[in-house]
Amino acid sequence: MLFFQLTWESFRFAISALKSNLTRTILSLLGVTVGIFAIIAVFTLVDSLENNIKSSFSFLGTNVMRVDRFPFASGPQDYPWWKYFRRPSATVAEYRFLEQRLGSAEAVTISASATTTVQAGSNAFQGTQLTGVAYTYQDVYEIALEEGRYFSEMEINASRNLAIIGKTIANTLYPNQTAIGKEIKMKGMKFIVVGIFEEEGEGLFDLPSKDEAALIPYGAFTKLFYTGRNGIEPTIAAKGREDDIGLVALENEMTGLLRAKRGLKPVEENNFALNKTEFIQNAIGSIFDVISAAGWVIGGFSILVGGFGIANIMFVSVRERTNIIGIQKSLGAKNYFILFQFLFEAVCLSLIGGGTGIILVYFLSFVQLGSLDLVLSFSNIILGLGVSSVIGIVSGIVPATLAARLDPVEAIRSN
Repeated sequence: MLFFQLTWESFRFAISALKSNLTRTILSLLGVTVGIFAIIAVFTLVDSLENNIKSSFSFLGTNVMRVDRFPFASGPQDYPWWKYFRRPSATVAEYRFLEQRLGSAEAVTISASATTTVQAGSNAFQGTQLTGVAYTYQDVYEIALEEGRYFSEMEINASRNLAIIGKTIANTLYPNQTAIGKEIKMKGMKFIVVGIFEEEGEGLFDLPSKDEAALIPYGAFTKLFYTGRNGIEPTIAAKGREDDIGLVALENEMTGLLRAKRGLKPVEENNFALNKTEFIQNAIGSIFDVISAAGWVIGGFSILVGGFGIANIMFVSVRERTNIIGIQKSLGAKNYFILFQFLFEAVCLSLIGGGTGIILVYFLSFVQLGSLDLVLSFSNIILGLGVSSVIGIVSGIVPATLAARLDPVEAIRSN
């Protein structure tokens, strides 16, 4: 009860100090407001942009290891590019070999992609990202369907002419009606639509979107396009387990199996690259870490000015209420009561400034920046309030300590 009574009285003193000189208080809190606004606005923009970019790369999957000729990470500067170019491409035989022997993978799949035009009657959609897939493709990559179903294993093995298409393609070919069960054509070959992807919407970058993509069985894809070393190169991908060493174990096992399959001697270097899809996301995260640090620097100067403003208010408040402090002490008020009272007042002032800055960021989140949606996260709100509280404590600790150490007799005599 004593704590709540102390808090209530301190809150009343803080409100009274605010009302006593409203103009001075507003001007002093402006620094905190601008500082918190700058930091939280930068973090909100960075988080929203990072999430948007990472979602644009969602087609790469998570915990996925790909077999490619070229690595995602560039090698040494003097490494001749033609060594990568001369490497053999992945094959269906290697996919079968890994599928049968990989013990540290949840699933292994093979796929090949090409750009084509999809037709239905007089309607056509150009620039379709067509991918031929194995049945295990759904186990490695996320396949979210709005309508219809995925291929059965029998349909994949029989290379049936079936297709799953994106929402944009479906609306273009069959406007105002469902495309499920309808016929489409690619390179003169007829396919039956059995599924439609969930709509993704417009991305921040011009990256592959499921709205403009289509899946067909891998065998059907080889009827449309030549695959292999001199044609469209397939990609083998394996999904690692969710534990901490899942990808490490998967990489080691895949390296050993592929070297054995390709007949590489111990002294020979790998003629393949194992690429982790997390490499791109980690690279993106590193870039935004730098941007976040810049946000701290930008907002830090404003917060520093705001902290000086709050400290100034508190020093003036101590001087104006010296008589009151003397009376409180003469009536038995402890030093911690006086300390808490002024410290609480400084924190309240800082929280008001920080809260105002957060509210401004909230209104900023309603501004539409192209395809980027700004979202003020709960973690950023807590961060803003936490930084405001720290600024209030740091700015108010010295004035509060001076007030707590005042001699009651001298304080009452002061004017």
